[in-house]
Amino acid sequence: MRILLLAYEGMNLIDLSGPLQAFATAGRLSDADDGAEGRAADPGVRRYDIRVLSVNGGQITTNAGLSVLTEALASVTVQAGDTILAAGGSVGPSFYAEPGLVAWIRGNAAQARRVCSVCTGAFLLAEAGVLDGLRVTTHWSWALRLQRQYPAIKVDPEPIFIQQQRIWTSAGVTAGIDLALALIEQDYGHKLAIATARQLVMFIKRPGGQSQFSVPLVSQSAENARFAELHAWIAANLRADLRVENLAQRVNMTPRTFARVYAAELGRTPGKTVEAMRLEAACRALEETELPLKSIASEAGYGEEQNLRRVFLRQLGVSPVQYRERFSAH
Repeated sequence: MRILLLAYEGMNLIDLSGPLQAFATAGRLSDADDGAEGRAADPGVRRYDIRVLSVNGGQITTNAGLSVLTEALASVTVQAGDTILAAGGSVGPSFYAEPGLVAWIRGNAAQARRVCSVCTGAFLLAEAGVLDGLRVTTHWSWALRLQRQYPAIKVDPEPIFIQQQRIWTSAGVTAGIDLALALIEQDYGHKLAIATARQLVMFIKRPGGQSQFSVPLVSQSAENARFAELHAWIAANLRADLRVENLAQRVNMTPRTFARVYAAELGRTPGKTVEAMRLEAACRALEETELPLKSIASEAGYGEEQNLRRVFLRQLGVSPVQYRERFSAH
């Protein structure tokens, strides 16, 4: 299977090198490998043919300062079994979608088996019209800009990656490796994917979405600071009654106006922010303390331990106990 990695000046190095390493590692492992030392695959088997492409070929410089040697887009004819993967990265506050790359994606996406993006690579696919009508993700700090710039798509900033038929989009930076592992699993099965994950010292599937690594998402990423004081108050009063009516009263707005303005400016509802902050507080307590689950549930505003458990299973796919086992410093 052939992987066509799209590169350009100023791209994120790890958006390219992360997936590339995952595919290369999968190619070296036996299907039955247990992940301990890594038995070599049959030398006659070439699982992935990886090509790194740019508009004109030659050397491009990543935003980490490291140069990468690429082939020209014109040197490749897209085939039915190919996977196109657009990396992300930007040297400024707005994403520049290189016209040559966009035109190539627009002209070749239909011929490929899969079209994928890592991080802000979603802007390339969106500009090419590949994402219209789909639910997609990108790096949490770019999600609102992607949604505003391309209203024909539905941006969900929570998941690590999203598959919509043959279109895959992933969150920021290291999420490209999660995406690559999912593609390996689709291509060669769970055994090889888990063996690759073990070699990379990763989860085959992360417990939860990218919000657990960027919470409180809204208050950190918002361009408008209108609700900064409210966010600080919420974080300090998670046990309080944080319904919309009470939050609106704190900022001297009617509930309807507050809910509308908040969603328009921050890209999510007040309730989603409260939920994210409570989950962040519970995760931090599980990681950093030995408090019993009952106390954590109370302090984070969930009230009962069973409510805490339900939220973790719904949002992260693991129980509080499992989360603590994986991430606790104790």
